[in-house]
Order: sequence, then C-alpha cells, then structure tokens
Amino acid sequence: MKIGILSRQPRSYSTRRLREAAKLRGHTVQVLDTLRFAISLEKQEPDLFYRGRKLPAFDAIIPRIGASITFYGLAVLRQFEQMGIYVPNESIAISRSRDKLRATQAFSRYSIGIPATEFVRDSSDILPAIRRVGGVPVIIKVIEGTQGVGVILAETEKVAEAIIQTLHGAKQNVLIQKFVKESHGCDIRAFVVGDRVVAAMRRIAKPGEYRSNVHRGASVEPVTLTTEFTHTALRAVQIMGLGIAGVDMLESAEGPQIMEVNSSPGLEGIEKATGIDVASAIIEFVEQQVLFPDVDLRQRLRLTGGFGIAEFPVRGMPELEGKTLRDTPLASRNIYVLTIARHDTVVPQPKADDIIQTGDVLLCYGDLRELRSMMPPHKRRKRPRKRTNKEKNTG
Repeated sequence: MKIGILSRQPRSYSTRRLREAAKLRGHTVQVLDTLRFAISLEKQEPDLFYRGRKLPAFDAIIPRIGASITFYGLAVLRQFEQMGIYVPNESIAISRSRDKLRATQAFSRYSIGIPATEFVRDSSDILPAIRRVGGVPVIIKVIEGTQGVGVILAETEKVAEAIIQTLHGAKQNVLIQKFVKESHGCDIRAFVVGDRVVAAMRRIAKPGEYRSNVHRGASVEPVTLTTEFTHTALRAVQIMGLGIAGVDMLESAEGPQIMEVNSSPGLEGIEKATGIDVASAIIEFVEQQVLFPDVDLRQRLRLTGGFGIAEFPVRGMPELEGKTLRDTPLASRNIYVLTIARHDTVVPQPKADDIIQTGDVLLCYGDLRELRSMMPPHKRRKRPRKRTNKEKNTG
C-alpha cells in the first residue's frame, strides 16, 4: 500500500514511528506537509496538488493535524475523503472531538462518566453555574485549548468570575467544570485503535501542578485498565466516531470521568511508558480497513425496494423470548437476524438453534413494514430530576 502521513513535523517522534512501522510492514510511505496542499474543485473531479504538482494516488492517509491549523487541515482531509481515499479519523470526527463543548454535549446524552460542566455567556450566570457544578475550586477551560493550554484552576468564586469575564472579553468561549479533587493531579490515557485499547498509562503531574500533560513535565507509568475504564474509553471513541484516539480519564470516586478525546494523540509517552509498539498497531488497523472497509448496511441494503436494516431490543415479546430462531415467526415475516447483542458480547450470524433471550438486541434485515411492526412504541424521554448538591454528598 501507499500511505501518506499528514504532518508538519516530519522529525517528530510520532511521525517518525508511524513512518518506520509502515516501512517495516512493507508499505510505501510519504510524510506530507498539510499546509503545502492546494485544493482543486471541479465537477466530479475533486483533486489535490502538493507543492505545485498533482498528487499521486494513495491508499490511505493518516492525519496528524495540529490544533493551530485545524481549519485548513480539515479542509485538506475532507478533500482526501471526497477522492475516496481511506482516512482512519474523518474530518467531521476530528472537528467534533476538538470542540470541548460539542464533545461534552455528545457525551452527556449517554451513560458515560463526565465531570459536571456548565457553559454560560452572561456574567449573571457565572456564579450560579459554579455552584451547580459543586462550588469552588473549579476548572475553567478554553473550548479549543490543547496540551493543558487554556486550562485554569480557580480556587475562589471571585477569582473564577474574574477569569471567566476576562476570557469572555477576549472573545474566548469557556467551560466551567467540576474539579475532581480525588484524582490528585493524575489521569489515565487510554490509546484506542479500532475497537480495542492497545496501551494505557497513568500520567502524574509534577509537584505544584494540577495538569498532568506530558508536555508540562508530567511523569508516566504503565497501567492495567479495569473493565469499567476500558469500556468507557471504547465508548467515548465510538461516540466521537474516531478510529484512532487517546482518551484521557480521571479516576474519580464515581468511576472514570472523561476529560478529553484526542484525535492526534502522541506516541512517545505511551510507547516509552508501556513498551508497546503502538505505531505498528495503527498501521495494522489501517491495513485492515483498506482491505476490508466498513460498509454502512443501512445505506447499502435500503437500495433494495421495501427492505432495510433495523435494530430492536427483545422485551415483552413472547413470540421471541426463550425460543430458538427456528421456532420464531421471523423468517416467515421476511426478517433475518444478522447479529444478536447480549450484554458485552455479540453473536454474529446466529444459527437456527440459537435461543433468543430477554434483553437481547437484534440487528435484522428484512421487509421494512414487518420491521416497523416489531419496533417498540416510541416514548418521549422524561427529563430526570437533577440531584441537589446535598443529595450528591449524602450518596
């Protein structure tokens, strides 16, 4: 394969390791300066020029786009996508993960740990917001900061209010976030490639520092993740829609709390801390995706008139619960079960003798009218009552 690495730092540790790993696996690899591209737009002919010349064909592009060039970098990456070239982290997913507010909003919909967070603009809303997250000290975050830049710990309400007003005056949008004291200046970085955590480390802030970024002098050590932390990391990456990411989590009394999902995680800290060849895991993942690309079954199969894909939970369905697939009426209704999701496992291509259990989630292909008849009635989600700080403190 021919692999391109989008990077403005060809000599950086991460870029160099990816290049070495690709060559060791027999691929042709080229590092491409993100800002040296020209985007050419014509009818049915999206194209790119690099250093004034038409770009040769690539099988895959691995983006290493710095935060300072996010806008142009994502424009270049979108062009690769329009040209049909595989990228493990798509432009829309990188954009989603780089916006801390947007990412936190996405996480808030799911049962996944995040520190209590507020976003306000009016000065009169600042103090109530601080109190809603549990009071001072609080963390104040610039929405698009990286590597600990734009992350401030405010010890008092007056200091927090002054910082936020100053940042608002400088046209900066900020988040107000609960300070997780029990993390003690440590966090966990889980490096996710595809559907697995390939390595994990604990980052420990240097004395007097509350930010545990390696760029700020933090020390690192390998860590074995619990099932809860592993599931949280994988779920966070799925929600963001990324193929490769570093998930930063706090060890709180309530379990893992997501701080950030990094779409261009560095390799140096994680490889040196764990001794794991993360670069090769990335290249292997890219190989698999190029050879066996993901297919959106809902889009592909919906092309067959009247047929499509649907997913529904088995609950309150006596015609299915406790019965083998053979004994259900599904086949006679032109419904075919592709997978059965059960707890933390998935049964692919279930056989006729497989028994459907209460709580299973069936992914099915079949007649759309029949599939609709199987779906549970839609219920409007009730907004849960928010617990008071007193209730939270008393458990």
